[in-house]
Amino acid sequence: MQSSEKPAVFTAPKVQVAPDQVWRDLQTWVQANGTEIVIALAAGLVVYLGLSLARSVFARLKDKPGAPLGFRALVGRAASRTTQLFLMLAAAKLVGGYADPPAPLARTIDFLFTIVAAFQAAVWLREVVLGLIERRTAEEGQGETLANAMGIIRLLVTVAIFAVAVIVVLDNVGVNVTALVAGLGIGGIAIGLAAQGIFSDLFAALSIIFDKPFRMGETINYDTTTATVEKIGLKSTRLRAISGERKIISNANLLQKEITSYQTLDHRRLKFAIGVIYQTDPDLAARIPDVLRGIVEAEGASFVRSGFVGFGASSLDFEVEFDVYRPDWEEIYAIRHRIGLAILRRFNAEGLEFAYPTQTTFTAAPDGRMILPYPEGGFAVAPAPAPDDGARR
Repeated sequence: MQSSEKPAVFTAPKVQVAPDQVWRDLQTWVQANGTEIVIALAAGLVVYLGLSLARSVFARLKDKPGAPLGFRALVGRAASRTTQLFLMLAAAKLVGGYADPPAPLARTIDFLFTIVAAFQAAVWLREVVLGLIERRTAEEGQGETLANAMGIIRLLVTVAIFAVAVIVVLDNVGVNVTALVAGLGIGGIAIGLAAQGIFSDLFAALSIIFDKPFRMGETINYDTTTATVEKIGLKSTRLRAISGERKIISNANLLQKEITSYQTLDHRRLKFAIGVIYQTDPDLAARIPDVLRGIVEAEGASFVRSGFVGFGASSLDFEVEFDVYRPDWEEIYAIRHRIGLAILRRFNAEGLEFAYPTQTTFTAAPDGRMILPYPEGGFAVAPAPAPDDGARR
């Protein structure tokens, strides 16, 4: 028959160590390991001096000639932020095991090194991330935009990296961080929902900085607006319309639209629609594309195509397409003006008449015969036909 009694569970009592006992253990350790302690201190000093020298060598890389945001410069920036406390604790950690220190002292060194190393790694990572962001945006036309956004970028990067560092430290010292991580996640969701509009415009501004769909000073078109970008802010973009008005639109709303940028446009394609009268001689009409080609090429534009496109309501319709390889719209406008006047002069010289809307009215007599709109020799009214007697009955 099995006994229903549960086996006793023995728990080791917690040992309380008095401060005087710790001091006596420390004295005993020093007396027993004096030589090892001196060697460890000397080795630690050498390691500390070596790490300090390496820090100085790497820190000078940021002042070397070359790209200010290159790989060497980023390494130098990170190295220059290395603290003396980290160097001392790193040296103590490397040589501490040689002297066989007491358990409380070893745990203290490990505890301090874990905390300082985590935050030192966060500082290094922060410098590298910020350096990469600056290098990504350090191009012409982005200086002011980056200066406006750099404050919020630094804050976001710092909070994110150091939050991870705090969680790593707490986890390494034995704290259960599951509830903390869950709380931070819920808090982040709540803040994000509360400031959804602000964050959407903010991240849209960062997207403009990094993706560069347009830059300050460029002329763009969105919806039915053509304007020049004056300033890219953290929440909105300010533009100057070609008609003079100042346009302000939120960054998130602007990025949702189809944007046409004219900054990198190397040429413009222009078109003229031309209509000549139906009485034009077919042989003369056949020469119109060659005439238009000569006019376009004489004005320095690149001829694309020209030809007959259709029978209009009151005209024979032709068109001509040509490219103008000029970066300035004013020059393109002037070339189009000269080509239009040249077409007018050449058509007048060739006897080609431009058509304009016309309408011809034909009048019919009661019996269906076509007659002039009015009788020759004056206005007269034809007598009405006699009524049918049979119809009256």
